[in-house]
This record gives sequence, C-alpha cells and structure tokens, in this order.
Amino acid sequence: MKQSRIPVASEGYPFVAFAALATLVTALTGYLFVALPLLALTAFILYFFRDPERVACDDEDALVSPADGKVILIEKVFDENHVKEHVYKVCIFMNIFNVHVNRIPFPGKVIKVVYRPGSFYAANTERGSLENESCSVLLETESGRKMAVVQIAGLIARRIVCWAERGDVLAKGERFGLIRFGSRVDLYLPLQTQLEITKGQKVRAGETILGYLP
Repeated sequence: MKQSRIPVASEGYPFVAFAALATLVTALTGYLFVALPLLALTAFILYFFRDPERVACDDEDALVSPADGKVILIEKVFDENHVKEHVYKVCIFMNIFNVHVNRIPFPGKVIKVVYRPGSFYAANTERGSLENESCSVLLETESGRKMAVVQIAGLIARRIVCWAERGDVLAKGERFGLIRFGSRVDLYLPLQTQLEITKGQKVRAGETILGYLP
C-alpha cells in the first residue's frame, strides 16, 4: 500500500515551527496586532515549502522540467564549466510563489556535484547567473550523453539544498533538491535535444516536457 506523506518539504519544518511558535506566544500574551501578521507569515512559509506529488511522462525520450517557473532564456552556448561542449542552455526562473522543490529532468547517473558559494543578486540577471551561490549536478544518461542541472540562489535565498550525490542513479522526475526563498535553475542539454518549449513559457517541475532526447 502506498504510504501517505505530508506535502511539505522537510527543510521547511524549522521555519514553519519558528513562525508558528512566535504567532502562538504573541497571541497568548495579548498582542493580537502582532499575532495576525505572524499568522499570515506562517501560512506563507507553509505555502512556500509545499511539495506536491508530480507524475513524470512515460515517454523514455522526453525531458521534463526540473523546476516550476518561467523560461527566461534558451540559447546555444559552449558550456566550459559543466558539460564542456556546445549545448542548449535553458534557464527557468522561480518566483516566491512557485513550488521550489527541484526534480531530475532525465534518467541518469550523477557523475559530479559541485557546490559554489557566492553573492545574492537577482536570479533572473546574468550577474546572478555568474556570481550567485550555486550547485551543479552533472548527469550521464544510459546512452552516454551528459547534461547539467544547476541550482542558482536568488536575491533573498540563503541556502541551496541538494540531496543528489556522486554515484546516485536517479529517475526522471525524482526530487533532488530545493532552493530557499527565490531562485533559478539552468539546464545544459545536448544539441541532439529536440526542444519543445519557448521563451516566456510557464513550466511545472517533473511534468512539463521541455523536449526529447532520442
């Protein structure tokens, strides 16, 4: 029998607990004018860390989105940091109202995980892409193709969480991390990928098909 689960990322529990406790204390001491905004803050934090179930496409060649959000960039580049070849770079920006749990776009083996501390510029800018805190996961597919998924912290984000480790074999749509309070995910895909998305399109992690990798 399938086990039920709380649809909230465990990384959010401390934030929710702290806000809820502050709300309770201020309410019990009679400071209702403070308790009401704290209650709204608690509800927002709970909403931010939501982690709904998603069902990935059964098509073996389909690539799914690693994040909820909006596609802000699609371009061909030479990726000298991760895959080290010409690739399609796809950037997905997540605002504070999006689900922030990230998912694997295509089945593969993790061959490298690289964390880089950095600054906290707006995630939808080029400077943010280059200088912000980030964590990259390099995947190798069964056919030997490589792709990278890069989590980039945003303006008010203060920690990237990545559960993937070198040697892990991950399934399409499997959760691999999250970014707290605003962020962006960049994908570096093989040029053989047949992209099915456009700039400005809204996508859902684990469900929206970004393209096909035959």
